Amino acid sequence: MWQLAAKLTSRLPAELAHNLTIQALRLGLAPVASKLLLPTKIAGMAFENPVGLAAGFDKNAEAYVGAFRLGFGCVEVGTITPLPQMGNPRPRVFRLTADDAVINRYGFNSKGMRVAAAHLSSRSAKHGILGVNIGANKLSQDKAADYHKSAAHLSRFADYLTVNLSSPNTPGLRDLQHEEGLRACLQAAFDGRDEAGGPKAGRPPIFVKLAPDLDAVELFRSMDIALDCGISGFILTNTTTSRPASLFSALKDEAGGLSGQPLTSLALQKIAEAAKHLRGSGQPAALIGVGGIGSAEQAYARLLAGADLVQLYTALALQGPLMVADLLAGLRAMMKADGLSTIADVKQAGLSAKQAVRHASHVAIESAKLHSDN
Repeated sequence: MWQLAAKLTSRLPAELAHNLTIQALRLGLAPVASKLLLPTKIAGMAFENPVGLAAGFDKNAEAYVGAFRLGFGCVEVGTITPLPQMGNPRPRVFRLTADDAVINRYGFNSKGMRVAAAHLSSRSAKHGILGVNIGANKLSQDKAADYHKSAAHLSRFADYLTVNLSSPNTPGLRDLQHEEGLRACLQAAFDGRDEAGGPKAGRPPIFVKLAPDLDAVELFRSMDIALDCGISGFILTNTTTSRPASLFSALKDEAGGLSGQPLTSLALQKIAEAAKHLRGSGQPAALIGVGGIGSAEQAYARLLAGADLVQLYTALALQGPLMVADLLAGLRAMMKADGLSTIADVKQAGLSAKQAVRHASHVAIESAKLHSDN
């Protein structure tokens, strides 16, 4: 039934389908996945499994309870701005069906931090790890101040905060990934968090989400600044403004951020680069891999390259709600075929991007053989 529903919504305009899915999850109209535990810990947080829902799906923290029911170990809501804003004019999201991809230029359409806080205030502790992704208003003259406001208002509801500086759809935002802009925005978020407090111990860890379009030198410099500010981890990556030559869809030249399968190799490469840089620096920080993850094999490659967790969004939209449980089952089977028992064991491999792809492909074949033999 659920796959049929996903097929029917795929025939609707993309944004309408997204909004209907949010309302269905909000109302509890979603499959309930069987618990599949692959526990792991990062930044002092215990996750039931390493697969999370990326920001951009539940923009206003309306449907996170329903999202957890699908089997996610964590759900990241947002991006949430201090003031309500409409985002960019419609149409602003486009399916590239032939490419298993999406282009969006939503532009942080948000009901604002006060509405999100009202939704989050009723959260039950029985739900999994909840991240809150914060951004700046498009017309703000002081974007660092926006991160301070949102962190101060929302941190008490969050298990972790994510500072989003990498959306390509807010003019000038990506410039804040560098040097003093980065330092100012992160410090503002820390100050806001510290003023407000948070759950239990009081102060949720802060992550920063960066773009895939940074070259290695830019990425490492931004990471070093963020680490100096006290960041607990990096979410790599956001959508890309690049357009691979392999794209087939007639919509490929629409403005906005590209997500889905064409982003897989680029996002994997950034995780591998970041993991190597962290190993060289000796500084502990979590890595969350996102971008073009649509299968257990692709998730496993991201973990082999150094990610602690993975997140997805586009694959959920294109494949339907049952894919989360399927991905987790496949991930467990691959770990078993590899003789590994924990996510930390997988990450310990520290493979390059190319090595991770080759090894994940090999293990996918082996785990399929084991399944067929049983």
